[in-house]
Amino acid sequence: MALSGLDIYKLLPKTNCKECGFATCLAFAMQLAKKAVTIDKCPHISAQAKEILEAQAQPPIKLITIGSGDARLEIGNESVMFRHEEKFHRPCGIGFIVEDCLNDAEIKVRVEKINKLRFERVGQELNVNLVAIRQISSSERFIEALKIVADNTALGLVLMSNDAQALTKALEITKGKNPLVYAATKENAAVLGKLCAEHKIPLVAKASDLESVATLIKEIAGMGADNLVIDTGKKSVAEKLWDLTQIRRLALKKSNRALGYPVLNIAESSDIYTEAMEAATYIAKYAGIVLLKNIESWETLSLLTLRQNIYTDPQKPLQIEPKIYPVGQVSDKSPVLVTTNFSLTYYTVLGEVEASKIPSYIISVDTEGMSVLTAWAAEKFTPEKIADTLNKFGVATVVSHKQLIIPGYVAVMSGNLEEQSGYKIIVGPKEAAGLPSFLKNL
Repeated sequence: MALSGLDIYKLLPKTNCKECGFATCLAFAMQLAKKAVTIDKCPHISAQAKEILEAQAQPPIKLITIGSGDARLEIGNESVMFRHEEKFHRPCGIGFIVEDCLNDAEIKVRVEKINKLRFERVGQELNVNLVAIRQISSSERFIEALKIVADNTALGLVLMSNDAQALTKALEITKGKNPLVYAATKENAAVLGKLCAEHKIPLVAKASDLESVATLIKEIAGMGADNLVIDTGKKSVAEKLWDLTQIRRLALKKSNRALGYPVLNIAESSDIYTEAMEAATYIAKYAGIVLLKNIESWETLSLLTLRQNIYTDPQKPLQIEPKIYPVGQVSDKSPVLVTTNFSLTYYTVLGEVEASKIPSYIISVDTEGMSVLTAWAAEKFTPEKIADTLNKFGVATVVSHKQLIIPGYVAVMSGNLEEQSGYKIIVGPKEAAGLPSFLKNL
């Protein structure tokens, strides 16, 4: 458990010297408990107390980096069990398995499909993160397959092999790419732990139950390989869900350092729908990495959308930049619609305006990411605010008319808005789905 302010105070010298910048040691301890300051501010603390407090300051789930450059994946470093307590920080990595038993052309096609799994949703780019090369054939074929994959993708790599000789060659090929090695077990932990410690790369520790995993992790960490990821092996979804929840709880609530690492799960099934549902379960409940077998854009998009929703800060809605957006080949006679800067609202309106094929302008008003009705109720979407936005963006210099379309849900403000803005207000449909026919008949 994290130390309270009083627990920390007991470890301090209690001199009230004020050299830390606080009036008393107790005040300093309270700030340490809130992580507002660091222990280095105290010049008189004992080495033993400093060691205890620095250990407590470490994140309960270690931050692990896989890959390098812009495509690197960072997982772990989470601090809460439930998203509403604060937020989840490091989105789950999603990767795909490529087996070395495929021929060269098949591997290239598979990697090319993985590279193209990029989507845009509500103004954010959604990407996959990893390519895992699994050894099925000889060590020579594994190396050949790895070379093909490494030459054709910038994504992070997972080396799925128990062959120490093959992994040694693989790490020479992937030098500087910081791959994840899968997986160390009780039988090969001494060899793989030493290998990964030498190359300073992350390693998966795999055992079937939590006690065995914890024991294995202590053994590997003792070799100097402390960048670890946990896997509890092949189990039913219910059993894996139990493992994921217990690992998270023991790391966060019980400060179990041996389980304070991200967790990897493999979801592979001949039935793609079963695989998608299994992967979604792991993403929703604490997986650090999910590896898939199937490569279908619809499956990937659904999982990336789920991940985006889960790892969005619940206290900070997705927003777009407030400004005037042209849609299509606009002119000075194009209609002008006004909406909020809540991403989902804006992109819903945008999609319907594009569907109408009527070139238009959409003005996004800064409502701090609130939807139309919410912003209106919170007085963030008011006639005064809209009128100020029209002036700020110089709408009068963009179009030659003086007409403005507002959402039907806020029709009540039309009279006041006309007075404030000088524009003739046209009340649009309540739902964005009505915009195509509305604009065509305008």
